[in-house]
Amino acid sequence: MIGMHDVLEILAVLLLVVGAVLSMAAITTGWIMPGRGRTKVLRPRVWGYGTLVAMAGIGTFLFVGPLQGPDRGNFPVSMSGMAVFAAGLYIQRQAMKPARKTSS
Repeated sequence: MIGMHDVLEILAVLLLVVGAVLSMAAITTGWIMPGRGRTKVLRPRVWGYGTLVAMAGIGTFLFVGPLQGPDRGNFPVSMSGMAVFAAGLYIQRQAMKPARKTSS
């Protein structure tokens, strides 16, 4: 019988796979899934890179931290995953700003 821990792991993997697929679509084609926030994203490829970084960070956090168990030895690695997730969110935020003009 499948337990609640297994259900949470399956949901986490599904979340990470969907995020990775959407970020790769944004990086390769510039396509972002339709929705309310789509019009705010001015640079979809940058948004895709930010999403990919965020998925790596949240995956590290989940599978080394809460879904691993109460082992305190993994705490620094888990928190570094959360820091990487925050960096990914920052990159996504930068995708909502227009590109800087370079003087050449």
